[in-house]
Amino acid sequence: MVPWSPIHALPQAILHGHRAMNLPLHYGVLGALEAGLIALLIGVLCFWVWNAVCQRANAAMGHAIGWACVSAVILGAGVDLWNMFYLGISRLESPLYARLALKGIHDPDGLGARVVLEVAGALAGVVIGWQWFRKKSADGTTRSGAEKTDP
Repeated sequence: MVPWSPIHALPQAILHGHRAMNLPLHYGVLGALEAGLIALLIGVLCFWVWNAVCQRANAAMGHAIGWACVSAVILGAGVDLWNMFYLGISRLESPLYARLALKGIHDPDGLGARVVLEVAGALAGVVIGWQWFRKKSADGTTRSGAEKTDP
């Protein structure tokens, strides 16, 4: 009989480096498109929240757009951006280290495409949210009157 140790109490998924995802994405281009659409929704929601905060604080629209862009990219693409950064700075001098680094990444072959589409989706979501949620007056100008939206 093997004596009990804390390592035996850990689930096998943690021991082998596999993490269960809440939302299983496809692999390749389809998975990158799915991640980009999720980031687009996050961008719209981030702008909605920051627009409400900046209106209460009487801040300029540029603050809402800027903070929404930063928070949408962090929330929408943060994990994959970190994985790309970590793969760039970590020392993958042996096959063991490379295998361990790649084991925790969902679809390491499509990581670059997924990051690009997540960042683009997050920024596009902020732009869509900006078009949807900003206040307009009767003549088609925004609250500050400095920009026109209709041709």
